[in-house]
Amino acid sequence: MAMAGSGEVVVKESQRSSLPKGLEAELMPKHVALIADGNRRWAKERGLSVELGHRAGKYALMELAHLSSIWGINVLSVFLFSTENWTRPKEEVSFLMNLLEELIDFDMCNMRISCIGDRSKLPESLSQVMNSVEEKTKCNKGLHLIFALNYSGRYDIIQATKTIARKVEDGIIKNEDINESLFEKELFTNCSKFSAPDLVIRTSGEQRISNFMLWQLAYSELIFSHKKFPEFEEQDYVDALISFQKRDRRFGGK
Repeated sequence: MAMAGSGEVVVKESQRSSLPKGLEAELMPKHVALIADGNRRWAKERGLSVELGHRAGKYALMELAHLSSIWGINVLSVFLFSTENWTRPKEEVSFLMNLLEELIDFDMCNMRISCIGDRSKLPESLSQVMNSVEEKTKCNKGLHLIFALNYSGRYDIIQATKTIARKVEDGIIKNEDINESLFEKELFTNCSKFSAPDLVIRTSGEQRISNFMLWQLAYSELIFSHKKFPEFEEQDYVDALISFQKRDRRFGGK
């Protein structure tokens, strides 16, 4: 994918064709989760500003979203900003908030966009963009793109627990009604038909999940790439998907 001068996304003709060699349509994951790590280190290695690193990450994400859509993946979740990221320099955080507005408000070609996380601390302008884009794209039938902003897996579990507790107190449900299915309906990912990622990809060589979707990742396949996110390209994505398709997912059954 390339960026035209107007900012329009130009999809290569090769991306419109069938799946890349080595991938089987019937084995494609329904939900891919992405921990897009390494923007800052990528920039520093090249003598660039941190801001340019994050902007390069934005374009890398846009390409992966379009590839996911073309290849028949139903859901792509992206960990964009964690609750711990507020400790970064104020200038960087301010730049990220503006960049996230650009990203979320971009024309995603019939994709449905949802934003998950604690919105109470986000800038009002970003919250307005999130609400507007969610409403505008709610009926789109393409890739469901989920942005995790000010997100924490622990917070997700806590807020779901509090919601269920209130329903018990109000007599809406009983203690004996609580099960995994009911609990999952109160998590932020209840916005998706496929709430549990089949595959999680983390870039930049780090091998941890960093408080991302702690409940939902119970049986997800994990792939850790040594590449920093701005340099994670189409072939890297293909290689990750091929690795996923070769795995025997037993879900603890044997």
